[in-house]
Amino acid sequence: MQNADQIIRTAHLMADAARQAILPWFRHADLAADNKRPADFDPVTQADRDAERAMRAVLARERPDDAILGEEYGAQAGTTGLTWVLDPIDGTRAFLCGAASWGVLIGVTDAQGVVYGLIDQPFTTERFEGGLGRARLSHGGRDRPLRVRDCGTLAAATLLTTFPEIGTPEEAQAFRRVAGQVRLTRYGLDCYAYALLALGQVDLVIEAGLQSYDIAGPLAVVQAAGGIVTDWQGGPAHEGGRVIAAATPALHRAALDLLRG
Repeated sequence: MQNADQIIRTAHLMADAARQAILPWFRHADLAADNKRPADFDPVTQADRDAERAMRAVLARERPDDAILGEEYGAQAGTTGLTWVLDPIDGTRAFLCGAASWGVLIGVTDAQGVVYGLIDQPFTTERFEGGLGRARLSHGGRDRPLRVRDCGTLAAATLLTTFPEIGTPEEAQAFRRVAGQVRLTRYGLDCYAYALLALGQVDLVIEAGLQSYDIAGPLAVVQAAGGIVTDWQGGPAHEGGRVIAAATPALHRAALDLLRG
């Protein structure tokens, strides 16, 4: 891609800025949350708002003509054909609990879909990067390649999702069909689940009800690591909705068959 180096540099500057905005609030005794959806607890904190503003400020300086879609401050038009898709804290519920499974998500999309993404965990200082020729984890001053592991059967697979009551009752039933066939199912990891898939620690992530800012960055990371990310029909997943991420084609096919009933 044209300007790939500048895109990558800008993404890292944005992640650095988000870290600085968020960490003073993490495990802070006075952290409060507003509820964006009264019918169901959907929290947002000052850390979410500060982080997205910090990332937008970097874009205004480095790439002012690109479009932006952020969870907290919505859409901003651009002229380059590129859109930065931002979730300042994916996993705000975990953030409120002091659990380190939340992350900063940055995705870059063009007309065809997602081309690059980051999953950044400021507290553990882990940064997972994928796309534009990169697939790596940066941590402690060292880089290591990201690569999904070779798991071909559901019976040997580890499955992650965020909520045990995933989506609608019908979606939850479909998820349970897969969960009933795998070796191990774990809950509550938010975006960190996709990072672990790209790292080769787990094999499947299945979720429903996602927005584009929930999946754009993780999708790029998983695909760069050799994984497969689609919707539950096998189509594009970058706009959210029902998403399955799998380590191998065989695992993806087997899980899709169960999700479809």
